[in-house]
Amino acid sequence: MPGPDTLVSPAGPSARDEGEPRSGRGKKGLTDGDRQRPSPTGDAARPTRDRIARGEDVREPDGSRTGGAHADGASGGAGSDAGPFAKRPSKRGRRRRRRSTSAEAPPTDKPAPQRKGRRRKPRGTVAGPARNEAGLAADTDAGPAERAPAPSAPPQAPALANRTRPSQAYAALDLGTNNCRLLVAVPARPGAFRVVDAFSRIVRLGEGLGASGRLSDAAMDRAVEALAVCRDKLIARPVERTRLIATEACRSADNGAAFLERVYRETGLKLEVVDRETEARLAVAGCGSLVDRTARSTVLFDIGGGSSEIAVIDLDRGGGRNLSDNIVGWTSLPIGVVTLAERFGGTHVDPESFAAMVAHAEELLADFAARHRRSGGGRDDAFHLIGTSGTVTTLAGIHLGLKRYDRRRVDGLWMADHEVDRINDQLLSWSFDERVANPCIGRDRADLVLAGCAILQAIRNVWPARRLRVADRGLREGLLTEMMAADGVWRRSRYRRGRARGQSASKPGGR
Repeated sequence: MPGPDTLVSPAGPSARDEGEPRSGRGKKGLTDGDRQRPSPTGDAARPTRDRIARGEDVREPDGSRTGGAHADGASGGAGSDAGPFAKRPSKRGRRRRRRSTSAEAPPTDKPAPQRKGRRRKPRGTVAGPARNEAGLAADTDAGPAERAPAPSAPPQAPALANRTRPSQAYAALDLGTNNCRLLVAVPARPGAFRVVDAFSRIVRLGEGLGASGRLSDAAMDRAVEALAVCRDKLIARPVERTRLIATEACRSADNGAAFLERVYRETGLKLEVVDRETEARLAVAGCGSLVDRTARSTVLFDIGGGSSEIAVIDLDRGGGRNLSDNIVGWTSLPIGVVTLAERFGGTHVDPESFAAMVAHAEELLADFAARHRRSGGGRDDAFHLIGTSGTVTTLAGIHLGLKRYDRRRVDGLWMADHEVDRINDQLLSWSFDERVANPCIGRDRADLVLAGCAILQAIRNVWPARRLRVADRGLREGLLTEMMAADGVWRRSRYRRGRARGQSASKPGGR
């Protein structure tokens, strides 16, 4: 008996076909005597069939004998169980008999005979692998040797494979007094880019710098470790151009040059120390899209770890397409959140110490404010502030009540004047542990956030404004914008589009 997985061909030989030729069973193969001899049917034919099958000699009514020695004749055939006079089964019965005999026959090595003519596809079947309810190809339990090889995909034409060239990436790194930041982006629509990778880590490179004038070994170790991560990211992705800068900590430290040599020796990154004017210009270039175009002037500030840059921008001046071309004055204060917190204390801050920090910042701003203070000094909608620093983004996160910092909700947020006052008072009322517990502050910024709020309050006292716009961007974005603009990536795209329109318009027959 064949197993359930054995294929049995319905066209295989039956027991009748093995014992007698097919030509002896048709009507044309019978003799005249066979045509005249009556054929017993039903129960009357059973004893005669059994005796012939046992090889006995059976005498017919006309005196002839069948069986025995005559059983091997042309009409009987060995193995026949019906005799020459048995009634031939109908066509349907023969098919049933062949099916039952083939199912009980042992498997044979002989290949099944091929049917002639056109083969029809079975109904209700779909070519391809079996699929589950979700429409995905179902996995089978067969091993690699049992599975049929999957059809290989057609080869892609070389023209299609090389038609699109991946966009070239640009990288900008900013090593500040408190943070190490990396941004990798590719050009997008004119004036914009798409970020493909980013990294930021608090390293506190300027820790203890105000007291000793030197970078500590622990701070340099933290910075080198973060820069090694940036180096790995730059190696893993092809980059068209890079610009790696260092700011106030490396500018003012006595061992700043030795630290940069160590960075190059251990990471292969060559950092460029930029001056304060360049730092202010880059901050403005990175936040150009956040300026309210209906305003007539604005003040942009970047509160860093070791310095704070402030730029006054006159939008009525019309100095050029770039926002940095409209800067009428800039300054860099030699204080930041790290240096101010080390001088006045950042862990336990009371209203008296906070007021002392604000007064110190206003004193440093006095000369610049005297030259660039707004006429009238009133609050109106034609003027607003733009803040790009961890201080203002922290205030925005607390104002929104975020359980986790979300840049998409913070960047570009407008805060009213009274909302900033409320958050300042709330932070001043919190203890150090309460500041640590806030998800938008954390332990890394808990001792620095109030120093930043003091610098922000000094700027607001000098330039009162009804609105403050929060920017979660800064030097890195300015570096990327300047590099892409210098390479003309947006100008080339406009040129290609204009050239394509001109060629299509000048084709013959286009009139």
